[in-house]
Amino acid sequence: MQKRTIDPWKWGEQTNSVQAVEIKQAEGTLYCSGQVAIDAQGQPSTADMRTQLIQVFQNLEQLIREAGYDCAGIVRLNVFTTSTTEFFTTCVDVYQGWTTRHGIRQATTMLEVQGLFAGLTIEVEATVVK
Repeated sequence: MQKRTIDPWKWGEQTNSVQAVEIKQAEGTLYCSGQVAIDAQGQPSTADMRTQLIQVFQNLEQLIREAGYDCAGIVRLNVFTTSTTEFFTTCVDVYQGWTTRHGIRQATTMLEVQGLFAGLTIEVEATVVK
């Protein structure tokens, strides 16, 4: 796989995201459904958004790994949250730390939504290539 990121603006460096990602000669592409803070028994979390995001990333890592991919191959993350204000005040360090740890520079979209399944507060979907 050849990966090229495109970001004409310097502010993207502060967010661990880019405006576009180009992939050439990919071996495969994995489109992940939105991952939420649900445990292995299917029970949704009642924890705060920060704790839910940690569980979301654990679930996403497991899904990607079991599919035979690597988190470093993430090229797009879509984030759905019930409060962008809460996300940016309590979760942004978790999000940026996770993307940095995996060496991810991805295109990102964040949407504030009225509600998520079972009263959850955050959902993340990913596109991964290898």
